[in-house]
Amino acid sequence: CLNCGTVVQGNYCQNCGQENVVPHETFWHMVKHFLYDITHFDSKFFDSMRYLLFKPGFLPLEYVKGRRASYLNPIKKYVFTSAIFFLLFFSFFINSSSIVEDLNIPLSREDRTERIERAERELSRNNNNDKLKIALVMLKDTSKALTLGELKKFWNETDIINFGGRQYETMKEYDSVQKSLPSKEKDGWFVRLMQVKNIKIKEKYGNEPGKLSKTLVNTFLHNLPYLLFVSLPLFALILKLLYIRRKNFYYADHGIFSIYHYIFTFFLLLVVFGLEELNAITNLGIVDVLAVLSFLSGGLYLYLAMKRFYGQGHGKTILKFVLLNIGGFIVIIVLFIFFLLFSVFQI
Repeated sequence: CLNCGTVVQGNYCQNCGQENVVPHETFWHMVKHFLYDITHFDSKFFDSMRYLLFKPGFLPLEYVKGRRASYLNPIKKYVFTSAIFFLLFFSFFINSSSIVEDLNIPLSREDRTERIERAERELSRNNNNDKLKIALVMLKDTSKALTLGELKKFWNETDIINFGGRQYETMKEYDSVQKSLPSKEKDGWFVRLMQVKNIKIKEKYGNEPGKLSKTLVNTFLHNLPYLLFVSLPLFALILKLLYIRRKNFYYADHGIFSIYHYIFTFFLLLVVFGLEELNAITNLGIVDVLAVLSFLSGGLYLYLAMKRFYGQGHGKTILKFVLLNIGGFIVIIVLFIFFLLFSVFQI
């Protein structure tokens, strides 16, 4: 073997797996290898897809039993499907401009009342905010329509990570207030970190609240792949805890199950998003019903996959299915908050 020096007994080295070929390949030989690798990948990918979609839990069970050569490696499959999913997600199914607040819509009576109360509370704590006084007058003048964009010119509402309750416009104001407080009432390092970032955001986006919303949404959406990737081992950890008495399943086995479940979820979400887009075009109620049923089928799929993979009865599987969903929901909420804060510090 030209790679490891072992005496080769066949077409491939039994020690490192390298093919027994001459060092200088012809161009045609390289082309044949390329075509083989592509078609080999495709055949394994599509062969395993029918098992993934129609036999829940079969592929991870095959993997832990050691039957792996006939199917595409789950890590490669996850990387490929996640790349396709997020490519289509950001290209066709998500529009950040539709998520952010529309600044040109007139405020409703309820919005005015809620903002008047907030402005009066803030002025009671800090009566030196002249711009906020102007905003309060505008809010109370119900004879004229008032849009959010007009209001935000005088009322900076970019306190997206305000932990202290009081709004600060500048670092000078914040430092002045902190110096006047007793040592026990001063902000700790974490609250100070949040306040300093909050003030910087105000200074950067105070006059462009729409740009702040769009930037934050875009940043968070592009962190979604990392959120899902981090959630995967945590999902496997929950499974490990639920099946802790099953000593024949190692943490890596739960990880393989989780990977295949995430791969299926990517495909399911593409179907759901596609149906929602079709419904928006056709306005056919049946399409919306199909989208809902497709989404709900993910729960049934997970239950069937757990039952086949772990081999327990209906009662235990249902109980652990419920606990898994509760635990998974908590994990997603915690990660959502963490990555939202992470996104704030990226803008």
